[in-house]
Amino acid sequence: MKARILYRVSSVFLVLFAAGHTFGFRQNNPEWGADAVIGLMRSVHFDAQGFTRTYWDFFSAFGLFFSVFLLFAAVLAWLLGGLPAETLARVRSIAWALAICFVAVTALNWRYAFTTPLVFSALITVCLIAAAWLSPKMA
Repeated sequence: MKARILYRVSSVFLVLFAAGHTFGFRQNNPEWGADAVIGLMRSVHFDAQGFTRTYWDFFSAFGLFFSVFLLFAAVLAWLLGGLPAETLARVRSIAWALAICFVAVTALNWRYAFTTPLVFSALITVCLIAAAWLSPKMA
């Protein structure tokens, strides 16, 4: 398989991961018994450097930060997939940096998350490592 296809596949997985994360990370299933915790996160207000915030605000912000990162990674993977071989060889270190980043994301999902994000991050990681490996080397 060519690096170009693997980058494009990664990009599609990243967009799907971003959509699922964005629409799901603030959901609460009553079976989890987290209503009291979420209620407290939303109800306790405090001053943070001149802004009144809650822990729910922080939770939401960091979740959305991750969604933005996933979309950026999707665009980057798509762009890497569209580069001519000579240019891709010149930016191979960027390709490896993205792949290594997703190794870390996968490890964090293994430790702290659950099946769906773990599967998405693992698929993305495999595609990005394979694409970086298959990317042309500088002559």
